[in-house]
Amino acid sequence: MLKAVIVILLLAVLVSLFSGLFFLIRDGGKTNRVLNSLALRVTLSIVLLAVILISLWQGALTLNPTP
Repeated sequence: MLKAVIVILLLAVLVSLFSGLFFLIRDGGKTNRVLNSLALRVTLSIVLLAVILISLWQGALTLNPTP
């Protein structure tokens, strides 16, 4: 379940990234939609990082120490 949340957050970051690109090309940077997309992308990235760090701290995710 946790890995599904991480994948969904990653996909949401990618969608926000490409929607920002679309708004930049379409609007030419004249509206605030690019800024809103950037703010959403940063927020989603912070949430994703927090989920990963908290799950590592609680032991729900483990790092693979062997190469």
